[in-house]
Amino acid sequence: MIKFREVLADRNFLFLWLGQLISNFGDRLTQMALVALVYQRNPGSEIALAKLISFTIIPVFVIGPIAGVWVDRLNRKNVMVMSDILRGCLVLSIPFFIGINHILPVYLAVFLAFSISRFFIPSKMAIIPDIVSRDKLLIANTLSDTTHMLGNVIGLVVAGMIVNIKSIGAIGGFYIDGITFFVSALLIAMIAHVRSIKEVKESLVKTTEALGNSIRKSIFSDIVDGMKTISAHADMRFIVGVFFLLMAGLGAISCVIIVFIQNAFGNSTKDLGLLGMFLAGGLFAGTIFYGRFGQKINKRKVIFLSFIASGISVILFTVSVSRFPSLFLAGAIAAILGMSASPIMISANTLTHESIPQALRGRVFSSLEAVIHLAFLVFMFAAAYAAKYVDRSWVLLLTGGVFCVSGVLGSVYGTTKEAT
Repeated sequence: MIKFREVLADRNFLFLWLGQLISNFGDRLTQMALVALVYQRNPGSEIALAKLISFTIIPVFVIGPIAGVWVDRLNRKNVMVMSDILRGCLVLSIPFFIGINHILPVYLAVFLAFSISRFFIPSKMAIIPDIVSRDKLLIANTLSDTTHMLGNVIGLVVAGMIVNIKSIGAIGGFYIDGITFFVSALLIAMIAHVRSIKEVKESLVKTTEALGNSIRKSIFSDIVDGMKTISAHADMRFIVGVFFLLMAGLGAISCVIIVFIQNAFGNSTKDLGLLGMFLAGGLFAGTIFYGRFGQKINKRKVIFLSFIASGISVILFTVSVSRFPSLFLAGAIAAILGMSASPIMISANTLTHESIPQALRGRVFSSLEAVIHLAFLVFMFAAAYAAKYVDRSWVLLLTGGVFCVSGVLGSVYGTTKEAT
């Protein structure tokens, strides 16, 4: 049986794994630095926060489909190295633009950095089979995914504390983040993954073809094809509804809950990072628990019950923070929320794999990505504007109530068709 230490003993995978750890921490640092930046310039403004977050989300469904095509045709190691270098330069430029009081270039730098991330992420996932032998592939992927989830938990806490230090702040956070990208690039550059001259020539030919195809064919035509496939399957229509409801709810509470927490606990990122750690820990625990014990349970029933539990958790979190702002109590409820929500994504993704033929999955997932992120953006801005006129707690309570009602209605009237 292959063990974790045997995989980490592989020089190439070790460099990739270390680069992932450092890059993942840098991502969390950027996230907290951006939150702190908005807090400093526009305290209590959900609209300002929503605008900035939108620049991190739009690249997912605008750049993502293009990036996927190019990653399959280029040297993935080189793509990752260049992505880290470019992202490092962009992040290091942000303090300069803040210093001269120009916020628009900051938004542009954020958009470009997250656009480049759409090249880095699929390259990282695709390069693992190239540098790890087949018998070590499962352990390598497990180690990579587990590290990513645990890195998010730890990174949120550490990044929140670092940015909250007055001598560092958001500006210092951007400088540290920029350095992490260069360190990651150096580690990945040390991977011994060199293709032959013949492979390089073939790559150039394929790259030229890819450019021609990307010019001739619109991304939106693929999305339209995917939408037609979805509309023809009853199971997929159900899944789209689930994803839309989930992401609309997450969008509605994303900015509002950040400002809600900042006002309740009186700091920009420290307690936000700690609560994010509890939430991520709950997501991780829920994923492990459901994967271990939920395989034989009707997936639709799991989704409906998870919506009810998630809605109750959001309501309890809002009431507890409003009336009894205890970090320990809020953290415990955040962990329960994470555990409640994680089965929704797992069940919906599994139903998608079971419902759609392999040849159509690419287009279907592209369409789902478009639906998911569009729902998030629309309801994020709607809730941010609503928070200008009503108390933030009402926005959160309404979202929790919608989750609960949707779960109850689904349980009572929804189909009980077994997804095997």
